Amino acid sequence: MPSPQLLVLFGSQTGTAQDVSERLGREARRRRLCCRVQALDSYPVVNLINEPLVIFVCATAGQGDPPDNMKNFWRFIFRKNLPSTSLCRMDFAVLGLGDSSYSKYNFVAKKLHRRLLQLGGSALLPVCLGDDQHELGPDAAIDPWLRDLWEKVLELCPVPWDLAVIPPGVPLPSKFALHFLQEDPGTCSEEQRAASPGSQGPPSELQPFLAPVVANQRVTGPSHFQDVRLIDFDITGSGISFAAGDVVLIQPSNSAAHVQQFCQVLGLNPDQHFTLQPREPGVPCPPRLPQPCSVRHLVSQYLDIASVPRRSFFELLACLSAHELEREKLLEFSSAQGQEELHEYCSRPRRTILEVLCDFPHTAGAIPPDYLLDLIPAIRPRAFSIASSLLVQPSRLQILVAVVQYQTRLREPRRGLCSSWLASLDPGQGAARVPLWVRPGSLAFPETPDTPVIMVGPGTGVAPFRAVIQERVAQGWTGNILFFGCRRRDQDFYWEAEWRDLERKGCLTLVTAFSRELSPCPSPTLQEQKVYVQHRLRELGPLVWELLDRQGACFYLAGNAKYMPADVSEALMSIFREEGGLSGPDAAAYLARLQRTLRFQTETWA
Repeated sequence: MPSPQLLVLFGSQTGTAQDVSERLGREARRRRLCCRVQALDSYPVVNLINEPLVIFVCATAGQGDPPDNMKNFWRFIFRKNLPSTSLCRMDFAVLGLGDSSYSKYNFVAKKLHRRLLQLGGSALLPVCLGDDQHELGPDAAIDPWLRDLWEKVLELCPVPWDLAVIPPGVPLPSKFALHFLQEDPGTCSEEQRAASPGSQGPPSELQPFLAPVVANQRVTGPSHFQDVRLIDFDITGSGISFAAGDVVLIQPSNSAAHVQQFCQVLGLNPDQHFTLQPREPGVPCPPRLPQPCSVRHLVSQYLDIASVPRRSFFELLACLSAHELEREKLLEFSSAQGQEELHEYCSRPRRTILEVLCDFPHTAGAIPPDYLLDLIPAIRPRAFSIASSLLVQPSRLQILVAVVQYQTRLREPRRGLCSSWLASLDPGQGAARVPLWVRPGSLAFPETPDTPVIMVGPGTGVAPFRAVIQERVAQGWTGNILFFGCRRRDQDFYWEAEWRDLERKGCLTLVTAFSRELSPCPSPTLQEQKVYVQHRLRELGPLVWELLDRQGACFYLAGNAKYMPADVSEALMSIFREEGGLSGPDAAAYLARLQRTLRFQTETWA
């Protein structure tokens, strides 16, 4: 009798949840279990009632929010009309990924666990709470939890008597076979195939629009520590339409130098072509890869060789290694006991997959090409808030990009793949085209002109508010209040001239907070106290209360998720107590009511 199918569903904005899910899938296959691993946004949630065994791997985003690829599932699973016996035939386990420095640590995993119980599911184990703040990372909690999980799973689905568990050191068959072609297949390049429309409708991940870059301007001062770019795309003829609050997704590429280095280390010919064949029936080929495909296209457009490898990478690499010393080290990095050393070698200095392969040259040079897609994750698209309105700039789409670059103990600076690639594009070159598409964002703005809008957007968090201000002003709507914070007026005050012009026209109320402003010459010194947006909110408490309580204003917050959202929420609670005369519990209930009615919305990122 075949084993019941195990389903692993993951929801995350980063690759950690997918990595853990892939590890679960491999361990299930070692135990002879049929196992599917899927992102939550690709799984038809109505089928959940038929699943006998499900493991959920989910991260918590921002201030207790589900990640983007989990939101549709989240809305469905919390529908009030679902019967309490909906999942009575399902055994489940929930593995959470979070950061204990946030107030709503692993909130999504805890809430999902409770909801699955309410719907009749049977929990195999208490929820696992992986913590990024632990010195060994989330694996400190995940490893012992997984040991207990497999004991429970094997009680339900024992290994067939005539088969044995596949030992950890033996590589499982690869998911795909690469069949190399003897001749160059064709006249049509991968880029041409990607650019040619395959179906009707707006651009999407499978059919992005290759948008020309028409401007790429640094908007921070030359002495500022960070390079921030305003990048302008021409979307003429794309069929793209968007409103304020929407986001654009961009598919980045690896640099030509890294592609060449990767091919050298692995002994691959970048100009050779191959076709891809799944080894298991019913498993589709990655839709983003053309058939046939060149090695160069695979490495430059698909394999995320600039990402920091996860533990599962070292587990598989150890299985594939025939070099005794390198294999021994890889096995240590992939073991539970070696996680502290792996953290020091890889996670702390942010060493990339390419750099690791260069450190293990004998192993890298012998990797069978069939395993490339098992070993290296796909490049994920990056989401950016759209910072412009089609009402003001037809056929244009603008984004504000902070270029990620920082130093670790490694000689080469660490660089963000997408932001560095975007910053390098030259608008004067016709080849500067970027694959992109648009989706709705998490911010929804009022459609009535008499509703005031309070926006708090420090740093690059101001980007979506530029779009909505442009949109509202173009329609003749006033009642726009913007709290903007940055370090220094002369270095990172984005769109200052634009805001001042709108102020003069009576279309905008601008409130600024500069945290590291210099005193006037002749001997400039830093201001004594740092001023942030939450301080300005408190100073203008009577205005904020008047707008929220008496004029029905909507409040929006965008920016870094670390401390700012909690600080702004506390400032609002203080205003509710001092200006509204509410007690502590009543102030919290007032804020919760604003959130529930979508009059308080946030868009934050780590």
